[in-house]
Amino acid sequence: MSAPQPYLRKASPQKTKGNDRRPLPASLSRNAPLVPVDSAGGQALAAVIAILTFLAALCAGGAELVAASSAQWRSEIAREVTIQIRPNPKRAIDEDVARAVTLARQTPGVEQAQAFTKEESERLLEPWLGSGLDFKDLPVPRLIVIKLKEDARPDFGPLRQSLQKDVPGATLDDHALWVSRLSTMANTIIGTGIFLVTLVLVAAGLAVIFATRGAMAGNKEVVEVLHFVGANDDFIAREFQRRFFKLGLRGSAVGAGAALALTTVLGLVTRSWRASPAGDQIEALFGAFSISWTGYLVVVLIALLVALITGIVSRLTVRRFLNGNG
Repeated sequence: MSAPQPYLRKASPQKTKGNDRRPLPASLSRNAPLVPVDSAGGQALAAVIAILTFLAALCAGGAELVAASSAQWRSEIAREVTIQIRPNPKRAIDEDVARAVTLARQTPGVEQAQAFTKEESERLLEPWLGSGLDFKDLPVPRLIVIKLKEDARPDFGPLRQSLQKDVPGATLDDHALWVSRLSTMANTIIGTGIFLVTLVLVAAGLAVIFATRGAMAGNKEVVEVLHFVGANDDFIAREFQRRFFKLGLRGSAVGAGAALALTTVLGLVTRSWRASPAGDQIEALFGAFSISWTGYLVVVLIALLVALITGIVSRLTVRRFLNGNG
């Protein structure tokens, strides 16, 4: 006997005592699908899956955005080293600055060493102290910015010793503490994003379980007829899996598309604000506020994963239900 088709091709009325006829349920009508996905319950489940996929895609895209920005920050910070020289009334600070620049340029791996003038050093304090102040009576330190060669990891031990000996009051900062803090912050945000995506996927699986149980209860008579004509549990489970997979794919595609569209709109908005102070702050934190191709791929994979979870969970739920454990 060939396997039954997913649609009931023909349904005849049942007879009762006294030759009375009663109509069959709508689920047993001609060409009625075993698992209707266009019902109110199916539409509601598709909407829930779309919302969950949207949230998961935003979490994944945000984590990828932070990871890319953090990598850029660490790359820029790791390539710069600063020397700070505090004024000393017993020494000529300009001579100390020139001596420190010479020592820095002699260090292997250093590409450029540039000293800030007194006016430039004072201008760095304006965001905190305001403009128009008289810094003559303030001991404003002088800064020297050292740029390293690409992929260079110089040893600053000899330079620190030379500065301590020849330029008293000079300190060298390689920003290792800031790089470590940035790495910790980025890894924490990425881990939180992965955790939230996992929670969203679990929530999607639970929603599919309840929806599948409801569909099984609503199509109980259809399942009984299929069993009567020889359909096994695998056929029924595959039918539910196929229909729920399509429903999940439709909902996850809508959610992922909405997340990508929102990301694109935010990128356009931040680029239009680039000349404003708020735009500068946003760009400093998130860069151009655009995800890479890796981010787009992650969003697409999340949508496919949600659809696969929908199909697999529905199949397992149906098998458990048919085995009497539902």
